[in-house]
Amino acid sequence: MLKVSVSMLLFLYFICFAIPESVNGYDDLQFYEIKSGNFSVNVTNFAASLVSVKLPNKHGILTDVILGYDTVDEYKNNDKNLGAVIGRVANRIRDAHFSLNGTQYNLDRNSGNNSINGGSKGFSRVAWELAKHKPDSKTPYITFTLYSPDGDQGYPGDVTANVTYTINENYTLSIDMKAITANKPTPISMATHAYWNLGGQNSGNIFSEKLQLFASNIAAMDNDLLTTGNITSILKTTYDFLEPSPIGIRINQLPKPVNSKKQKGFDTYYVLDAYNDLEKDRMNKVAVLCEEKSGIRMDLSSNAPGLQLYTANNLKNLTGKGGVEYKPYAGVCLETQSFPDAVNHQNFPSSIITKETPYSQTISLSFSTNLQC
Repeated sequence: MLKVSVSMLLFLYFICFAIPESVNGYDDLQFYEIKSGNFSVNVTNFAASLVSVKLPNKHGILTDVILGYDTVDEYKNNDKNLGAVIGRVANRIRDAHFSLNGTQYNLDRNSGNNSINGGSKGFSRVAWELAKHKPDSKTPYITFTLYSPDGDQGYPGDVTANVTYTINENYTLSIDMKAITANKPTPISMATHAYWNLGGQNSGNIFSEKLQLFASNIAAMDNDLLTTGNITSILKTTYDFLEPSPIGIRINQLPKPVNSKKQKGFDTYYVLDAYNDLEKDRMNKVAVLCEEKSGIRMDLSSNAPGLQLYTANNLKNLTGKGGVEYKPYAGVCLETQSFPDAVNHQNFPSSIITKETPYSQTISLSFSTNLQC
């Protein structure tokens, strides 16, 4: 009887799935569209970024609900990561350093002495390749692939990553993020950094949007937004979004930042109540976001253990689509991902992948229109 190893099956899977149908050189940046009826999604191969998500609001007006740029070239200078896929590791790693299996790894320091969002040339700062684009399929989809060599930004292992955007029935967008390592174990925690504004990307701030998060704990942070390794209950506090609440009210309730140059706002990792490390493939409800004037509601589910809530506190002097000036709080990021700095905290669920245990995260974004939130 023929025996096939798990690693060989994974290798064959990625050969079939990830090799591009046609290789567009890394300098060949383009916009692509997938569409079903009056629901459309535009993306670019730079950072495998979401560019637009359009659907009709309750008045029947087509509304673009994420922040972005008009031209592909603008994404190359996208230091705020509008719509970008983050990796290898989302969020911050203290001192840009970790130890794995007795080896010390020093990462690219791109946030003071720390590493953030995979380094200065992480997944969000490079062009990906088009692997598949099926706009005419019953379920239209597009897949991008990226090879990250051993030592890239200081991380071990030869890694191949894939991101697939799929439009399903009933105004649902699925985002599937996968990664394998060909040799060395390595940390992987990918995320999508879309800035949502359900009133429309040109509608101003997100203060009136109501947010519900299915989480009653956060990862405690210090003044530099680095996790301490502690998990803290936020029940009955300003951070508690178990019941839907206008984002602006909660921002106003926050204390002034220690750094006077920074804006008030959330940049906080929430631990999902329903997550179980023994059932990593199970999809859980993460968040509900709703905007009353447009009537657009977004239900977010994922198999990730938590999410980073970021209210675009530091967004300013940025010209977006249609010449719109994006100011602080112009959007909200709901970044499902693994625990922050998990490589340096053994009490957190592991973010390490091996040849036998690849990385996989699925995100489901279901949109609907309601008369009221």
